[in-house]
Amino acid sequence: MASNSKKGIVLMNLGSPDSTKVPDVRKYLDEFLMDERVIDKPWLFRALLVKGIIVPFRAPKSAEAYEKIWTEEGSPLVVLTKHLQEALQARIEEPVEIAMRYGNPTPQDAYEKLLKRQPDLEEVIVLPLYPHYAMSSYETAIEYMKEVYKKEKYPFKLSFIPPFYNEESYLSALAENIRPYLNQKHDHILFSYHGIPGRHIRKSDVTGSHCLASENCCEVDSPAHQFCYRHQVRTTTKLVTEKLGISTGQYSISFQSRLGKGWLEPFTDFRLAEMPKEGIRNLLILCPAFVSDCLETLEEIAMRGKEIFMQAGGESFTMIPCLNTHPLWIDAVENYMRERIGE
Repeated sequence: MASNSKKGIVLMNLGSPDSTKVPDVRKYLDEFLMDERVIDKPWLFRALLVKGIIVPFRAPKSAEAYEKIWTEEGSPLVVLTKHLQEALQARIEEPVEIAMRYGNPTPQDAYEKLLKRQPDLEEVIVLPLYPHYAMSSYETAIEYMKEVYKKEKYPFKLSFIPPFYNEESYLSALAENIRPYLNQKHDHILFSYHGIPGRHIRKSDVTGSHCLASENCCEVDSPAHQFCYRHQVRTTTKLVTEKLGISTGQYSISFQSRLGKGWLEPFTDFRLAEMPKEGIRNLLILCPAFVSDCLETLEEIAMRGKEIFMQAGGESFTMIPCLNTHPLWIDAVENYMRERIGE
């Protein structure tokens, strides 16, 4: 049944292979790593690197990793995004669909489903489920949605909700998601963000001279901060720890999932190996770059990360889940949508 509203909503997430079979994982990795905003090298070099070296070696290992976290419903990231869609749809009249940057469902799938549900659609509002701006996450997501939109010549207007790293409703949801875990015995809280190459931050610097020019560049006001991943993750961490009353010495930031040299430091896996030697033996860890649990949180951190930490002398390791379908996160998404729908 069509809504009375003439607007539709797309929740966009990263994506996942269709299954844990190696051919499906290979196809997914090929699409992901051939993205020029992920590996920003000339096409021929990228193709030789990705198709000739990375994917053939990485696909079988990634397939094994996906098998460890796969559920009866499918990929956790896709399943959790669907659950968020269902929760939002229960609260608002406008049709809600999901799309993935890589894999299925595609942007075209989402657009077509919205048109089927609302034939006289006038606007599609896209919420990329990335709190922070980065070439390889938020930027590539919106550019892909635009590319499909232009190619198919859809008649409706297309608009995007910006990164929400400092939005009050997001920060409140994140803080309340963390709060119950603070009652557990812990020596430290590690905010592990997805890593990106430093060159991506420099490329996104609209001033051409601010980002990574000094250690405190993230604290010096600049137009560059609108597109600076490092500034934004630091801001999220600062604001949410202030909400929770966590003092500076009780937490730190690290970066995971690196691929190659020149990535943001410190590296999460290195820090997990070092912390027990520094007297941090009871650790809380969370991954705020993700709003939905996925391979990078469930396998890389909760499994491999825990193993690194415990083997280094750790006593307890607790990964705080992503926001997933936390009630306050659903509230936040609903608020974002109502603000845009009401414009």
